[in-house]
Amino acid sequence: MPVSEREGQTLWKRRSGRESLFHWILWLIGITIFALCWQRISAVTTWYFVWDAPTIAGDIWSRATPPKWEYITQLGRPIWDTLNIATLGTIIALILAIPVAFLAARNTTPSVLLIRPIALLIIVATRSINALIWALLLIAIIGPGVFAGVVAIAIRSIGFCAKLLYEAIEEIDESQVEAITATGASRWQVMAYGIVPQILPALAGIAVFRWDINIRESTVLGLVGAGGIGLQLSSSLNVLAWPQVSLILLVILAAVVISEWVSAKVRGAII
Repeated sequence: MPVSEREGQTLWKRRSGRESLFHWILWLIGITIFALCWQRISAVTTWYFVWDAPTIAGDIWSRATPPKWEYITQLGRPIWDTLNIATLGTIIALILAIPVAFLAARNTTPSVLLIRPIALLIIVATRSINALIWALLLIAIIGPGVFAGVVAIAIRSIGFCAKLLYEAIEEIDESQVEAITATGASRWQVMAYGIVPQILPALAGIAVFRWDINIRESTVLGLVGAGGIGLQLSSSLNVLAWPQVSLILLVILAAVVISEWVSAKVRGAII
């Protein structure tokens, strides 16, 4: 912290003159960038619709309430499909993510220079593309339906699960591995008895956490034809059936809240 003296007193300053100047320059640059971005956004925005948005929202709210409760009999299968998409997608992702994680971790990969970069590329590639985009691509390849949704969720989840898992593998206690290796155990035995037991709690936590996320993501896959309750939501929106839309949103909210409660309980039991 810079110090200066004046009239025999020591004055403490948070920044020196040069640091303060640099600080204000950064603020000026940030404000300039914000102003340019706002100018660009304003140029392509129809502000009439923005100012009229509260009125439109109020009109939609009046049409959407009360929800069409009798329509709930038609939502049992779609919400079940949504849960299946999330659950099966998570299971498939874990099956594929585990070997990728072991190949990506520095202490378990067969080759740091060759195999590990390929595994990291798989992790980055699957994490960088949203599940909705994967669903659009898969629908064009294998057709619409629940299966496309399951595969989209699985591909999207591989990178997430593998990244967290390979970080857990790299943080294991190496003394346990060394002890098992000293007994003359093979590479697979070391992995099975020295590494896997240490990462099982992390694996369980990752699985539950990702399943909770996939419940949310799978609810919207139906908007592009990948099955689930999102398909019912899309159909209701297309015909402006607002009472059905409000009921579907309530069902989605209930499913997300329940999944959050279940995942919290399971993570609490694991930890």
